[in-house]
Amino acid sequence: MLVRYKKSCEKIAMGLLSFMPQEKDVKKLLETIQTYENNPNWNLFMWKKDEDFVGLIGVETSDEVCLVQHISVNPSHRGEGIGKEMVSKVTQFLPCTEVRAIASTKPFLDKCLIHQEGTDA
Repeated sequence: MLVRYKKSCEKIAMGLLSFMPQEKDVKKLLETIQTYENNPNWNLFMWKKDEDFVGLIGVETSDEVCLVQHISVNPSHRGEGIGKEMVSKVTQFLPCTEVRAIASTKPFLDKCLIHQEGTDA
């Protein structure tokens, strides 16, 4: 289930962000979280499975485009389709007609969209 980020989940969100190579440094993690907290065009969502947060997606909105700035899934939950679910559900929260990736999220997003467009066979 996709839920909006809340300040009370800051450490969990930072932990999930730290799985992204460019977000390893604590100072960088704090800057990223502050951007999501202070910029109204930046939206952070977390994926809750049972009682645990196991993924997150951060999106910058501009007009009708959602630009995926961050996307991460806990390594122990990868391969379960959580990334694909986050990408598909984020448009229910935001007024997006198109979802795009930045360079660092493009490989992950491409993988999600390929699986989304493919058949279930």
